[in-house]
Amino acid sequence: MRILVVGAGALGGYFGGRLLAAGRDVTFLVRPHRAALLAQNGLEIISLKGNLQIADPPIVTADKLAQHYDVVLLSCKAFDLTDAIKSFAPAVGPQTMILPLLNGMLHLDILASHFGAEHVLGGLSKISATLDEAGRIHHLSTFHSISFGEQDGARTARIEVLDSTLSAAGFDAHPSDKILAEMWNKWVFIAAAASLGSLMRAAVGDLVAAGAASYATALLKECAAIAARHDFPQQAESMRFGENMLTEAGSTFKPSMLRDIERGQRTEAHHIVGDLLRRGGDLPTPILQIADMHLKVYETRRAREAGA
Repeated sequence: MRILVVGAGALGGYFGGRLLAAGRDVTFLVRPHRAALLAQNGLEIISLKGNLQIADPPIVTADKLAQHYDVVLLSCKAFDLTDAIKSFAPAVGPQTMILPLLNGMLHLDILASHFGAEHVLGGLSKISATLDEAGRIHHLSTFHSISFGEQDGARTARIEVLDSTLSAAGFDAHPSDKILAEMWNKWVFIAAAASLGSLMRAAVGDLVAAGAASYATALLKECAAIAARHDFPQQAESMRFGENMLTEAGSTFKPSMLRDIERGQRTEAHHIVGDLLRRGGDLPTPILQIADMHLKVYETRRAREAGA
């Protein structure tokens, strides 16, 4: 099975690198700058699960992409999706599966509108990883998993083949017959975490010490209510996990969106917070609305300052 990994950043580089080291047929679709770094330094992963150094990973740039692949593993930032689609479109043939690892749900609609819903699987990853200035991938946690499946939950022949390809490749791979529910579960948590962190501009332990833990609980309930409206009610276990993560005294946890803000970078606010709020319709979501506007103001100011 031929796999095209779109990008070789923290997520794509990590999972693609593990697959490559396990003997899978992997090619990275990268931009010229990343191609130069990989050609010079190779692909390096620093991880508690085992370091990895691949001297000459197979790469291709968009202008050289001219053949179809069996799987397109898509792990770009949501705001890069339009450009990513243009770059990997030549790789999508009649039988190609697109496995997106983006957060939220909006990307499923966008991908389906370009390639047809039959090409698009549901998927999500659970990993904490970052890319340093030298292009090295730092795996910051002990968990590293991909869940995937048909959007309708069917266990098809192509899912079986994909399962055999992703399994035993140096990370946890889980075929799922409830992948959309899993995606909604993750979305509820990360939307609440992103909103909380963006509003409070602090790690969880600091906001708990300041007496703001109730806002975390309220945000989780607002996000869960939207999921329930779309027939994906949150189970008690998922809600307990989210509440524990966002109200733990002394915790140094910061959502990635807060880290993006602290670095003055672009965020996935529209796809993670804004789109969830849109799907809520007339549900009462006052804190989520404030967080959404806060993030819009941040992005507006950032764009203005970048153009100054």
